[in-house]
Amino acid sequence: MLDLIRDYWLYFLIGQYPQGPLGGLALTLALAALALVLALPLGVVLGVARVSPLRWLRWPVTALVHTVRGLPLLMVIFWAYFFLPAVTGHKTEQFGTMLAALVIFDAVYLAEVVRAGLQGVPHGQFEAARSLGFGYLGAMRLVVLPQALRAMLPSLVNQFVATIKETSLGYIIGLNEISFIAAQVNAQVFTRAAEVYGLLAATYFVLCFGLSRLAWALERRLARGRAPGRVTP
Repeated sequence: MLDLIRDYWLYFLIGQYPQGPLGGLALTLALAALALVLALPLGVVLGVARVSPLRWLRWPVTALVHTVRGLPLLMVIFWAYFFLPAVTGHKTEQFGTMLAALVIFDAVYLAEVVRAGLQGVPHGQFEAARSLGFGYLGAMRLVVLPQALRAMLPSLVNQFVATIKETSLGYIIGLNEISFIAAQVNAQVFTRAAEVYGLLAATYFVLCFGLSRLAWALERRLARGRAPGRVTP
């Protein structure tokens, strides 16, 4: 495996860049990070709408969340990349298709994280803000949401871990991410599939395990801040 790493490490890392498009691990991380950055504000808006007292706002958002959560990401990617061009006559680009699908999915899942975080803040905080003269949006934005977001940090890291693994679905539309690169390397060395895909699995494991430990450390630190001396390892 060492000679495989020596010969193809740069290809695994950045694909054909700068002679070609960026690919490999760099594209995987860029896609996951960009998807989470774009999905976070949308997820916050949807999450706040999920706990809104206004039914005309809460019900459509709730229907959207349950609909998207009930669909497999793979099917949405297929529709966006193969079905829409057949209907509209315009071919969608691979990176944009994958990014749009990830943003929609992440935003919906983050909306549920935000909703749970908002409902975890004692209602007295909201009532105290209203008694001080804050409007509904002001109380949510300046008092309740900052507390909820702080408690949600470990969940946000976990969502980033899930997004990294979901980027591997870009393989089915030929996106040049690390799984696609591994398949191309396997086609070149041919008889060493176990080593190639073992290296791919090890890469995903290191990334996801490292981020999971980060989420655990954040959770531990937040718990220590709330209740000193009562941290559960």
